[in-house]
Amino acid sequence: MLRTHTCGQLTINDLDKEVTLTGWVQKSRDLGGMTFVDMRDRYGITQLTFNSEDNVVLRSQARELGREYVIKVSGKVIERSSKNLKITTGEIEIKVSRLEILNPAKLPPFLIEDETDGNEEQRMKYRYLDLRRNPVRNNLILRHKMAQEVRRYLDGLEFIEVETPVLIKSTPEGARDFVVPSRMNPGQFYALPQSPQTFKQLLMVSGFDRYFQIVKCFRDEDLRADRQPEFTQIDCEMAFIEQEDILNVFEGLIRQLFKNVKNVDLAEVPRMHYADAMRLYGSDKPDTRFGMQFVELNDIVKGKGFGVFDNAELIIGINVKGCSHYTRKQLDELTDFIKRQQIGGTGLIYMRHNTDGTLKSSVDKFYSEDDLQKWSEAFNSESGDLILIMAGNTDKVRKQLSELRLEMGNRLGLRDKNVFAPLWVLDFPLLEWDEENERYHAMHHPFTSPKPEDIALLDTKPGEVRANAYDMVINGTEIGGGSIRIHDRKLQALMFKHLGFTEQEAQNQFGFLMDAFEYGAPPHGGIAFGFDRLVSIFAGLDSIRDVIAFPKNNSGRDVMIDSPSIIDQKQLDELKIKTNL
Repeated sequence: MLRTHTCGQLTINDLDKEVTLTGWVQKSRDLGGMTFVDMRDRYGITQLTFNSEDNVVLRSQARELGREYVIKVSGKVIERSSKNLKITTGEIEIKVSRLEILNPAKLPPFLIEDETDGNEEQRMKYRYLDLRRNPVRNNLILRHKMAQEVRRYLDGLEFIEVETPVLIKSTPEGARDFVVPSRMNPGQFYALPQSPQTFKQLLMVSGFDRYFQIVKCFRDEDLRADRQPEFTQIDCEMAFIEQEDILNVFEGLIRQLFKNVKNVDLAEVPRMHYADAMRLYGSDKPDTRFGMQFVELNDIVKGKGFGVFDNAELIIGINVKGCSHYTRKQLDELTDFIKRQQIGGTGLIYMRHNTDGTLKSSVDKFYSEDDLQKWSEAFNSESGDLILIMAGNTDKVRKQLSELRLEMGNRLGLRDKNVFAPLWVLDFPLLEWDEENERYHAMHHPFTSPKPEDIALLDTKPGEVRANAYDMVINGTEIGGGSIRIHDRKLQALMFKHLGFTEQEAQNQFGFLMDAFEYGAPPHGGIAFGFDRLVSIFAGLDSIRDVIAFPKNNSGRDVMIDSPSIIDQKQLDELKIKTNL
């Protein structure tokens, strides 16, 4: 090794040792006859000292060092006169006797400091430099620790880690596939997996009753803060189990991660039915760190001559505690917020429960004092509270009020990143209606089992069939989802029928799986956790990009290596691909 110690290792107990360190120049300072250099590696920072009285030539070399030069130094560990107790090496410094420049460096385009002056585009273009910064590096160390903890927990329960193929068959369900042309099979294509779903089910048929994989998955979809075209899942499957077994095993995983990585003791994870989540929060991934549950007002406010309410399918509101002091300007800002195109609200009604006990609404000409008193009772409002109400189509207005609720949570500081509120959401609908294509789609995927008691509804009321499905939500983010799978060929064929597949289409796409079910498929189910999302929650970040070593930007581009890019015409010819570009 070129070094005897790392830059984060030496302490006051190492005084007078002769050591050799390697690393990068963080910064240097000239003070009279002394030059001080902060030297950095991934373990920490050690201060180097060069004294012109001891060695003029050596100090002259030190004064020429630039930021991010790669150097090797040898010298003696001595006690610092001006200590820095914020770092582990802050009581010592190295009195350098030998300096070797291993590689000079250009001046970086941004500061390699915890608080950098680099914008996001710069940092992604020079990601290898950004990864030198403590916050980014620490995120990847956290990711590593979490991956190791996942493996320890699952290995302790006799799960087997199995790698599944990356080049698979494209299927029409779900998000768009990334496709890969086959040179040896002209005109035919592989797809990159959106998940290892069918393979892990086949492993259950094979008798591997406990499988997991920390696996790359790919989806060609529009991007945002919590999405990347390639992402990582903790993918798991179990045989001879029921839903309760899945919930218990993987609640245990989450609790162990919080305990061993964050030193946080989670209480038992509460459970909520999908229907209740939508009714109370307007979301299937509610943030339960704070209240503001929805209150339905149809029976109280209709029939008073106010057309907005009288013509609405649903009228709902939230009680924002302690905000009756909001000015008209602040309320107008909230109205503008819900009218944004991505939310689509049409208006906002409010009622103040003033500190003197009086009730005042924005629609007083339609509602008497007695009417407003009924509003107050419905919301359990107290002096100082602000009631915010929206009306419209049931599904749309719930989503709109959900966005407003989260906005109020942000404004009032109720979404503390150091508080963790996990939740199981259960009993999702099996199918959801696609208005554009006028057909049902699987809410999760077509291999999800319906509740046995609801199977009879598939032919008459398919929208009311509940799935044996479950999601884990933390702080309003879905971090895992799964289901009990169909393991019977007849039921799987029935499911494909209701999803609009002909028998031939089902056989062409998934015949291999249905054939496998005829050779003794056990009851099985599983779950997949979004590993990037989970790490970002542990790191207290809104975006998953900073917990991925080399992420893509919002356009799906890697600006560091300039990818995707045009390929050579010779390659296209070999693949029998013609392009009009």
